[in-house]
Amino acid sequence: MMGGQGVGKGTFSKMLCERHDFNYIETGAILRNAPADSEIGKTIAAGNLIPDEMTFALMREKITPGRDIILDGFPRTLAQAKWLVENYANDYNIHVLYLNVPEEILVQRINKRIREGGRRRDDASPDVIRRRLDTFRKITIPAIEWLRTAPRIRFSDIDAHGDARDNFAEILVALKS
Repeated sequence: MMGGQGVGKGTFSKMLCERHDFNYIETGAILRNAPADSEIGKTIAAGNLIPDEMTFALMREKITPGRDIILDGFPRTLAQAKWLVENYANDYNIHVLYLNVPEEILVQRINKRIREGGRRRDDASPDVIRRRLDTFRKITIPAIEWLRTAPRIRFSDIDAHGDARDNFAEILVALKS
C-alpha cells in the first residue's frame, strides 16, 4: 500500500484486514513507537526518512513466510522498492496499490486528522508536514514510478481522492484484477 501521508493507507489496510487474515505491517507506526530521543525518533520528528539499512532490518524481522502481507508505508525509496522486489517477488505475489491523491488533498486530510484529535508525532507542525510531502515527492515518487514497470509484480494506480467507501471499492476491484 503506497501513497502520500494522509492518503488513507492505514485506514484501507485495516479495512482489508477485516476481510482477510493479513499480516499487517504498518511501518510508520512501528517507527513512531520508537522513543522520541532515539535516532529513529529524532529522524521522524524532523520529517526525514529512516535510513534504508535500518528499514531493511525491520522488514526482515516482520515479514513472515506463509501468510499474506499488507505493507503500509514500505517501500518509500527506490532502493527499498528494488530490495523488496529482489528479496520477495519470488516468494510472494507482490501487488503494489498506489493510492494517488493530489498534494493539496493530502494536506487537507492531514489537517483534518489533526483537528479531529488524531495528531501524530509526525504531524508536529506545518513545516514538518510540508517537509514530509516534499520528501514523498522527491524520494517516494521515483520508487513508485520504478514499481509501475518492475518485473515480477503487479501495480495498480488507484485514484483515491474520493470518499473512503468509493476508494475502498476501487481497491477491491484492483485486487481482483
